[in-house]
Amino acid sequence: MTDKAQTSPARLPRIIQGGMGVAVSDWRLAQAVSRTGELGVVSGTGIDNVLVRRLQDGDPQGHVRRALAEYPNPAKAQEFIAKYFLEGGRAEGQPYARVPLPSHRNHQLAWELSIAGAFVEVWLAREGHSNPVGLNLLTKLELMTLPSLYGAMLAGVDTVIMGAGIPREVPAALDNFAAGRPGTFKLSVKGDPQGDTPGVTLDPAAYGFDGVTTGRPKFYPIVTSHVLAGAMLRKKTGGIEGFIVEGPTAGGHNAPPRGNYALDDLGQPVYGERDVCDLGEMRKFGVPFWLAGGYGKRGGLQDALAEGAAGIQVGTLFAYAQEAGIRDELQRRVLGEVQQGDLKVYTDPLASPTGFPFKVVQLPETLSNPEVYARRMRICDIGYLREAYWDMAPGKEGKVGWRCAAEPVDQYVAKGGKVEDTVGRKCLCNALMSDAGLPQIQKNGDVEKSLLTSGDGLTELGSWKPGYTAADAIEFLRG
Repeated sequence: MTDKAQTSPARLPRIIQGGMGVAVSDWRLAQAVSRTGELGVVSGTGIDNVLVRRLQDGDPQGHVRRALAEYPNPAKAQEFIAKYFLEGGRAEGQPYARVPLPSHRNHQLAWELSIAGAFVEVWLAREGHSNPVGLNLLTKLELMTLPSLYGAMLAGVDTVIMGAGIPREVPAALDNFAAGRPGTFKLSVKGDPQGDTPGVTLDPAAYGFDGVTTGRPKFYPIVTSHVLAGAMLRKKTGGIEGFIVEGPTAGGHNAPPRGNYALDDLGQPVYGERDVCDLGEMRKFGVPFWLAGGYGKRGGLQDALAEGAAGIQVGTLFAYAQEAGIRDELQRRVLGEVQQGDLKVYTDPLASPTGFPFKVVQLPETLSNPEVYARRMRICDIGYLREAYWDMAPGKEGKVGWRCAAEPVDQYVAKGGKVEDTVGRKCLCNALMSDAGLPQIQKNGDVEKSLLTSGDGLTELGSWKPGYTAADAIEFLRG
């Protein structure tokens, strides 16, 4: 077992590195940030497929296998290596092995891989130093949250950060896992006429960890308003030790605008005064908070501290640092375009199957280009962003089904979805895997294309040249 997460009072980080999905915030970046004394964060999104694909690419420097050698279920670690590791990597044109799409009733393999994948990512991020490391997850990924949480806790994660939804049940799950007890989540099922929402439960004993206890990490939910923060504090099922207060200029998924939903001339959601968090009210809670969205600039940390924040969370500046997981040629291309002043970030109201607005970098070779998007064969073979729905097939008793607005249109409609909800929806699962250099090769021979996300602050990176490090970014942010 690794050391337990810190539970004694410690200095709060002034800078939290953003958790950018599917291996952009990988262990290398998180380790580099944590070594500076700030909080490095790994992404737990898609970590089962990330583990499998790294092994199939030959794990060239042995990092994954080195971490798996410390996995507290060694038999399962050896099973994964035997099943997925390819000496020298895949043959040219060979697709990655697919992790079977999980459901609320059938998810054993996906959960086993997620537990191991999250363990590997956090273990590697913590290797060689004693500073805290965090984990970021999307609340929308209800089906895959529990195993990622548990695997990270086995590796001694210090802090859990979650956004893209309201993670009310996470504090209780953290408490239960730390004590070696099962953790349970309810699923959001669209159209359930019974109102009896099914749940999923992860019992550590069922995965080879009977009687294992861990440290209980701190929990920082991401909120957009003091109203939501107050509601979470009133209704919490366990400890909430801080908040990330995120504005609409942040990258990735944004909360929809509050009040009347309107689009500007470019088709982007319009945010107004109601979408600005009242920091005076946040200060009254007496709970530390960090400001995110537009603070990765000179003087941003000082501005946040002046507002009573404990510090800032920054994503975009770290996403293009040398240690980040975005593949090198994509990093160089973006920074080059930014320096020329030709690159724009678009808040796309349709891109994400979740229905949340999603920030998209406008690059012609990616799915942001309508022509590239139109040529892609629609397929849902990873399935993280599927929604659970109540399937009332004629003549049969209702049951929970799974669908994604980015899957083939006829399949989505056959599952009761509306055809208009499929327009413009993009497979973020495959696209973000491609961003990190792990693109699937589909059966028709197509290699999955990227779709980059960044905050509006991307345009401020014009003075940054490819090859800058996370430590350079920390020094800049500290002023």
